[in-house]
Amino acid sequence: MNAPSTGPVASEMLRRLAALSPSRLELVDDSEEHRGHGGYNPSGESHFTLRIESPVFAGKSRLERQRMVHKALGDLLDERVHALSITARVPTEDDEGS
Repeated sequence: MNAPSTGPVASEMLRRLAALSPSRLELVDDSEEHRGHGGYNPSGESHFTLRIESPVFAGKSRLERQRMVHKALGDLLDERVHALSITARVPTEDDEGS
C-alpha cells in the first residue's frame, strides 16, 4: 500500500479504508493546490485524491463503490474533508474500469 499522506486526517482515513480490504490504497493530500478556494483549510488535509483497489468492489457500479468509500469514511467527510476525488477499482480492472 502506498500512503504518501501521513497527517492525522489522512491517517484516520487510511485506518477506516482498511475495512474495505484494499490491495492498493493511495491517498494524496491535494490541499495546497486549493489555496484560496472554497473549503481550503490552512492546516491542510481538506482536499484529497484517493485510488483504491479492492475485491469488495467486484460487481458494483461506480456509484456503489463511491458510496462504500463514503460509508467507510463516515463523519470525516462531513466534518473535516472538503473534497475527495475517488478512483475505486477491482484489482483486475484497468484504468478505464473505474
